[in-house]
Amino acid sequence: MIIVACVVGFMIELFQGDQLGSFISSYGVVPLKYTPGNAKQFNFFLGLLLPVFSCMFLHGGVIHLLGNMWYLWIFGDNVEDRLGHFKFLLFYLGTGIVATLVHILFNVHSSMPVVGASGAIAGVLGAYLVTYPRARVLVLLPLWIYWPIIPMPAFFVLGLWFVLQLGNGVLSVGASAETVGGVAWWAHIGGFIGGILLIKILPKRRRRMKRPTRYSRPYNVDMRW
Repeated sequence: MIIVACVVGFMIELFQGDQLGSFISSYGVVPLKYTPGNAKQFNFFLGLLLPVFSCMFLHGGVIHLLGNMWYLWIFGDNVEDRLGHFKFLLFYLGTGIVATLVHILFNVHSSMPVVGASGAIAGVLGAYLVTYPRARVLVLLPLWIYWPIIPMPAFFVLGLWFVLQLGNGVLSVGASAETVGGVAWWAHIGGFIGGILLIKILPKRRRRMKRPTRYSRPYNVDMRW
């Protein structure tokens, strides 16, 4: 449902035509709007609160959308299975909010709108890292002509991803939004750490046990397999 919502959000963008810039400025998060001097000029719910949620379902292009949805499709189902559907939705929105707030904090004077689900998905990656650290992730490794697919542990793949985000985030401190190209590094960092913390707080999904009937019989599992 989240993937469908993101696709619908992107389709709405495509129908904006010449008004796309105004649409992104209205429903994306512009950090400069949240400074004490500027926040008074905007309606709290429509101008400040709504963009924090709507920006998670908008994207800057087809590649941006496909990349985010691919990560969500790979790692999201396991985290959702652990939490349950409703708690996963709360988790997703919560990490997205944390990611947006961290981005605003480190880019408080930026007038560039930020859109994308990558902050919330970074939270999913953080939760996956601490929940399934030894799970195997298939990675396409480009080695000149030969591009093998190699299984790697999740803690290595996602840990390396986070280190790259952190390095770029540190380098972007003090640079203007135009210089860093609009990549929300600190949203990724904030979402990832938020996901690690939030997965520890939310309880696991309770699984219902079927009541035995007179037709059911116990079974044994040979653990030697």
